[in-house]
Amino acid sequence: MTFPGLGTLVNVATVLLGSGLGLLLGHRLPQRTRETVTDGLGLVTLLIGALSAAEVGSADLAGAVGSAAPVLIVLGAVLLGGIAGSLVDIERRLEDLGGWLRSRLGAGGDDATGPGANPAAGRGRFIEGFVTASLVFCVGPLTILGALSDGLGRGADQLILKSVLDGFASVAFAASLGAGVLASALTVAVVQGLLTVVGFWLGDFLPDAHLATITATGGLLLLGVGLRLLRIRQVPVGNLLPALVVAPLLVALVAALR
Repeated sequence: MTFPGLGTLVNVATVLLGSGLGLLLGHRLPQRTRETVTDGLGLVTLLIGALSAAEVGSADLAGAVGSAAPVLIVLGAVLLGGIAGSLVDIERRLEDLGGWLRSRLGAGGDDATGPGANPAAGRGRFIEGFVTASLVFCVGPLTILGALSDGLGRGADQLILKSVLDGFASVAFAASLGAGVLASALTVAVVQGLLTVVGFWLGDFLPDAHLATITATGGLLLLGVGLRLLRIRQVPVGNLLPALVVAPLLVALVAALR
């Protein structure tokens, strides 16, 4: 028998377990191996992001807003969401949260304390691990769709699948990015928990077209995370997060005006 929230509990547990295992392995791996693992994760994140972004061609979305509008809607969502997010500076707030968690948790592991240690570098690594893992684990379509389905009483199958994927990813992330990945379990608990509550209280309120545009927009954000992991460009993905809220609103507006 399942209950709303089970999927999130399992997800948090797999992230904690995977991160712990990754921290144990990470110190035994040379730096070049950690960098190779990070590059591999970046490439896989680009793949997942591209597959999700392809939902912009969804038949449900085209049927609701017309064949020419989906790309413009995603563009508008990213632009408007980016403006809102940058004004609030979500990215910096995530980094501040990571720094606060590090100070509260006493972050060992990557925070070298011996001779020649660089506390600033340790703090930066913790924050980078926390922010990157939080974005990867919470921006993907399975996060939103799975948590809403869990709250709607449709079962936790999607979140269980996500939990397995996140568990393996957290091993690699923690091995290369350090203890900040462990702290990202808190972000998973809060974000997916809130989405589960939304699904539980509001019922089946998002049509397929709205879900498709959220998936496509989330895919673009994951592409940004992939670019960060590959050290191509530090895309401020945190500041783009409001786009996930703006996208379905634009779909509803365009559909109403047709």
